[in-house]
Amino acid sequence: MKKTNANAKQSYSKTKRPAEPEETFTRIKNEIGKVIIGQDETITEIIISILSGGHILLNGLPGLAKTLMVRSLSKIFDLRYNRIQFTPDLMPADLIGYEMIEEKKHGKTLKFIQGPLFTQILLADEINRSPAKTQAALLEAMEEKNITVMGKTYKLEEPFLVLATQNPLEQKGTYELPEAELDRFMSMINIQYPKYDEEIKIAVMNAALSIQKIKKIFTKKQYLDTLAKCQQVKASPEAIEWIVRLVRSTRPKEEDSLELSSQYVESGASVRATQHLIRAAKTSAFLERRNYIEKQDIVKTCSMILRHRIKLNYEADANNISNDAYIQEVLQRVPSP
Repeated sequence: MKKTNANAKQSYSKTKRPAEPEETFTRIKNEIGKVIIGQDETITEIIISILSGGHILLNGLPGLAKTLMVRSLSKIFDLRYNRIQFTPDLMPADLIGYEMIEEKKHGKTLKFIQGPLFTQILLADEINRSPAKTQAALLEAMEEKNITVMGKTYKLEEPFLVLATQNPLEQKGTYELPEAELDRFMSMINIQYPKYDEEIKIAVMNAALSIQKIKKIFTKKQYLDTLAKCQQVKASPEAIEWIVRLVRSTRPKEEDSLELSSQYVESGASVRATQHLIRAAKTSAFLERRNYIEKQDIVKTCSMILRHRIKLNYEADANNISNDAYIQEVLQRVPSP
């Protein structure tokens, strides 16, 4: 590293934040644990994404409690929650809303009827079952927190989070998400089958009764304050440089790309991935009661940020190389500070 970076690093005060009476991470996990058995890694990634203010794509087979997770989170954070079931005949107006003519004493006026997109936590269930035209209705809302109808812009209430689900295996009657939409999701989180002993507990649990026991942890103000605190965590120049090198190394046509990327990658991660990885690493450090990013924070959050932004080619598929396996190789091959 350059001496300027080393000197800059010394200016950071690396201290642990004082322990709170009940730590944020533990409190959230305890509440979700009333409904969701196991899935520790999945829940950790979801909490990091939520406290980073990012949209989430939940990737998993039916029956793995994806919808239940989102409903539980909406209760924990005391945020308004809407669910949309995506289907092939769903239209953009079914999400955004529509204008209708309203009769009044002095004549007719146009009145805008808000759609389910006007909420704080939106569950987009089976998002890949609707065509691109309908999926595109989410793009402005996800990036700019606005909705434009007939030339008029409506501001969405903060926070606005999209938590979408999709089945990774089923292809009949589904539409692949456009790259522009995938990139707006901060993270893709894979949900796996539970372990044997966990499934035994699930079999005897009444989820409908359990979700009623979930307590509110955050008000809206507390949630927004926590988001701000997470992003106050310091990132040293070395940490930022490593994140940038990691992301750039996935792009096969970059000068500093890995040979591995040139061989197996069709398209790499965007600049937005760099920004999201920094945010996620800061949140990871915050939950560990640190005011600075460490290497472990970047390693912990790298896969969830990059896995949906990297498109592998046919050669990778022929060699049974998954996105997660490729990302682990990148973490090993790009020198860390």
